Amino acid sequence: MSKLMGVNNVLIRGIPVSEGIGLGRAVVVKESEYVVRKVKIEDAGAELRRFLDSIEKAKEQIREIKAATHESLGEKNAMIFDAHLLILDDPEFVNMVKWKIEEGVSAEFAIDESARFFEDLLLSLEDEYMRERANDIKDVALRLIRILNGEEQIDLKNLPEGSILIAHDLTPSQTAQINKQNVRGFITEKGGKTSHTAIIARTYGIPAVVGVEDIINKVKNGDFLIVDGYEGFVYVNPEEYLIKEYEEKLVEENRRKEELKSFLYVESKTQDEKRIKLFANVAHIEEIDAALKNGAEGIGLFRTEFLFMDRSQPPSEDEQFEVYKSVLEKMEGRPVIIRTLDAGGDKNISYLNIDKEENPFLGYRAIRFCLGNKELFKIQLRALLRASIYGNLKIMFPMITSSDEVYKAKLIIQEAEKELKKQGIDYSQNIEIGIMIETPSAAVISDILAKEVDFFSIGTNDLIQYTLAIDRTNDKVSYLYNPLHPAVLRLIKMTVENAHKNGIEVGVCGEIASNPEIVSVLIGLGVDELSVNPSKILSVKKKILQMKCEEEKRRAEDLLSWQ
Repeated sequence: MSKLMGVNNVLIRGIPVSEGIGLGRAVVVKESEYVVRKVKIEDAGAELRRFLDSIEKAKEQIREIKAATHESLGEKNAMIFDAHLLILDDPEFVNMVKWKIEEGVSAEFAIDESARFFEDLLLSLEDEYMRERANDIKDVALRLIRILNGEEQIDLKNLPEGSILIAHDLTPSQTAQINKQNVRGFITEKGGKTSHTAIIARTYGIPAVVGVEDIINKVKNGDFLIVDGYEGFVYVNPEEYLIKEYEEKLVEENRRKEELKSFLYVESKTQDEKRIKLFANVAHIEEIDAALKNGAEGIGLFRTEFLFMDRSQPPSEDEQFEVYKSVLEKMEGRPVIIRTLDAGGDKNISYLNIDKEENPFLGYRAIRFCLGNKELFKIQLRALLRASIYGNLKIMFPMITSSDEVYKAKLIIQEAEKELKKQGIDYSQNIEIGIMIETPSAAVISDILAKEVDFFSIGTNDLIQYTLAIDRTNDKVSYLYNPLHPAVLRLIKMTVENAHKNGIEVGVCGEIASNPEIVSVLIGLGVDELSVNPSKILSVKKKILQMKCEEEKRRAEDLLSWQ
């Protein structure tokens, strides 16, 4: 490693947000420098007409970009541009610009001043989603000013093959235009794991590093770069030996991917014939193709909270219905477990008005929030029921701690069924209902809960956190986050045994299900199904094919009493 960090290799660190290795030439996207000066105007009426005309042209441009995004990335990513259209129709923004123009300044200056006001307002908020929306304001304002100045938008459609794109930040309208086939990596100065750039990079499997300070001034167009999306490293004009090292890593990465393809049509079972179902965790409909490509037998977790994010109001019943229907149709009869809204905790959705809490992971979240917002919950359940006739739907409730919560949730499903029946709307009569086991209380009373539902899915991310009293987002205690702690394993074993006694199956959909080293322990504890990220399906299957269930049972027993 000492050689790797040699003085001739410029190493810059950032936040890794999309795994992979990218080698290529830098394409630096610098926004054209513009200074909007305060210019006095004589004819306020004419200036107002210029402003209103620019709004119409901007709407036309955004609708075109939205249509192109819908075609290439799907409805969910295209919805980002609804926020831009809302800004252009926002009376507070538009009226502030009009008021400034009427005071006698140019439309450009009025737009710039108004946008800065709203940007500063949003950036002052603690909510990460609202802070990210400041970038939308900036994007819209820049578009209007360029239209008024007769400037062309930055064209990213014709990037050369092997480009590594570098920017202060990539706006939604920019990423929508990029020819992703020619991009080997993304590097931005701003952003985090939930930023738009990060989401797009993961969707396309492009290595990405964000939060790289002053990168646009440290790199020139044409510089040769290495992007390490695993570690968050960026090397600028590295020495030949380092390029060869990473080329070898890339060859090895591609070799492993090709090797795993040989397992695609092999049944997932251990050497002693224990059958393990392999499902996929997905958050967006665009990920379904990747799940099927990697041989997913079903969807073990569809995270519906992402339908509620990146927008200013909840999705309508019809909007949700179309998404759920599309997922079920794409899976062509394979099981699809859709989890109801899991808001709160680390998933802040500003318009839901969940109060800031001292301990959000222990607060008003998931099923607690849904039961407290019955109409919002029922809208989602109605959409799910309507979609159920298009495939093999299973509904799952998150964050269950008592049988009373299950009872109340099932009552609301019954109400939704009665409403649909009264309206003459079809729905499946055979929908299985399951729950997440992600709290110690749910595991401990799993014998009672198993009598109320059709399946369990163990959410190990939260189960570990709650069992070991560890904030999984706190780096200072991350060393204590141990999936193999006997307390965690005993709760999993208890859950599996109680489920099987009552004739229901148990899956695991937490991160540890994707870890080949821990998969064997889960199978030794008796789980029936593993649900993992689509890219991990084949590597987990390879591990399953190599093991013997009886041997793993003995290993699991040893770990249960480990001190």
